[in-house]
Amino acid sequence: MPRPRKPRCVRGEPAYGLFKPQGIPLRELELVSLSVEELEALRLADIEGLYQEDAALRMEVSRPTFHRVLKEAHRKVATALVQGKALGIEGGDYVLAGDTRIFECVECGYSWEEPFGSGVRACEAVCPKCGGAVTRKGCGRGRGGRRGQGPWGRCGPPVASEK
Repeated sequence: MPRPRKPRCVRGEPAYGLFKPQGIPLRELELVSLSVEELEALRLADIEGLYQEDAALRMEVSRPTFHRVLKEAHRKVATALVQGKALGIEGGDYVLAGDTRIFECVECGYSWEEPFGSGVRACEAVCPKCGGAVTRKGCGRGRGGRRGQGPWGRCGPPVASEK
């Protein structure tokens, strides 16, 4: 059984949900579905011009995962354009990101915000007050938030350091 997919952070809902060739009724067209996170990967790589490493940090995924999402998005868009199919943007496993993300210390309970896209991950961050392990409390002010990631986000529980 494969691991469950982790939700990817995206900036916002798409402004448009469907693109189709002009002059052909939608009922006569085959539909290619592009997920919201695939659209976000296209936006980050092709519109903002980010390197895959930087774009992966923004979506809070690994670089290889970002590459796979982007490759699939390119394939779907090319298929729709070349074969004259409709392109629908819908679904996916994502959370909407606000301008900041909220972190909370597991040990002292202190919480603070970090800018979205700063590359700070809960598994690498430490509490600025006590130096303890932290957990991420969703993607800030955006709708959505953590879905089934457990109390430590996707990085797992903090590892006790040996002294």
